[in-house]
Amino acid sequence: MKSNLLILTGLGLMLLNACSLGMATAPTPDVAFLYTAAAQTVMADITRTASAFTPTLEANAPPGLALTVPAQPSTLTVESTLNVDASSTPTVQPLPGLGASSTPVLCDASSFDNGSVDVNIPDDTQMSPGQDFIKTWRIKNVGTCIWGQGYGLVYGGYNVKMNGQPQPLPKVVNPGEETEVSVQFKAPTQPGVYVSAWRMANDKGVPFGKPLYVKIAVR
Repeated sequence: MKSNLLILTGLGLMLLNACSLGMATAPTPDVAFLYTAAAQTVMADITRTASAFTPTLEANAPPGLALTVPAQPSTLTVESTLNVDASSTPTVQPLPGLGASSTPVLCDASSFDNGSVDVNIPDDTQMSPGQDFIKTWRIKNVGTCIWGQGYGLVYGGYNVKMNGQPQPLPKVVNPGEETEVSVQFKAPTQPGVYVSAWRMANDKGVPFGKPLYVKIAVR
């Protein structure tokens, strides 16, 4: 019995030694080596992708554009070196001598000075019933057209005409010149205050300029 027990014990020890030797001979993996190999593989992929990607700029692109390629080839940004404020609004300056409030000069235009427009027959001049008289005004050609044949005074339609007959212009009036214009009247026969308005007109009969007034009192 003892010999059998010794034999079994010896066999058990031999099996244990065999297992220990098998486990000791199994290779242990190097973790640091695996991390290094994985990192090298990733860097190689990134390098191949970056070398395959070549950013290009169109031939008609404006000057002053710089290309910036980030570390990751999946993103491409274009930065402009031009200092332009996108929120600013361009301002258009008016041409010299042409302000925003400038008024174009008309072909036919007349003006007068209130202090010197009445050459004779001031306002409220007393007239006898049926009296003939000639009223004269001083006016200025402030247009661009010459006052020649066909230009003259026409009735302005205010109050009464008093049989007014416009007189011909005494001369050709160039732009910028002054002249005297006249109308022959006949005072009404009834007492009262009478006003008549007249305007300059061109050779087509089109009135222009401010009205000229004559005002009399019949006694």
